[in-house]
Amino acid sequence: MNIEEYRFFCLSQKGVTESIPFPKLPNVLVFKVKGKMFTATDITTFASFSIKCKPETVDELRATYDAVQEPSYFSKKHWCRVVVDGSIPNKILYEFLETSYRLTVANLPKKIRLELENENDM
Repeated sequence: MNIEEYRFFCLSQKGVTESIPFPKLPNVLVFKVKGKMFTATDITTFASFSIKCKPETVDELRATYDAVQEPSYFSKKHWCRVVVDGSIPNKILYEFLETSYRLTVANLPKKIRLELENENDM
C-alpha cells in the first residue's frame, strides 16, 4: 500500500473528510468520519498509520504482527500504529482501516449514524 492507495480507500468511505488539523504537526494527515478520527499518517514518509482497534483485540494484533505496534500519541488501549514495511499484505491493511472506520461509526450518536446511512440514498 502506498499513500495514494491509503488516501483513496479512506476517502471512499461514507462521510469521510481529510485534514491536517494539528498546527504543530503539519505533516500529519487525519481522516475523520463525521468529525471523529479513524486514522492518521505522516504524509511525508507514510512509514506507518494509526488505526482504532477493539480493546480486546489490541494485544492479539500486536502479538500476531510485528508491524502492529503501540501508538505514539494515542491511547494504547484503543489504537495501534501499523508500520508500512510490506510485512502485512495489503488486504489485511485495508481490513484494519475498515475496522477502524466501522468502530468509529459505531461510536457516533444514533442520529448521526442514521444520517450517514442515508447520505447516498438521497
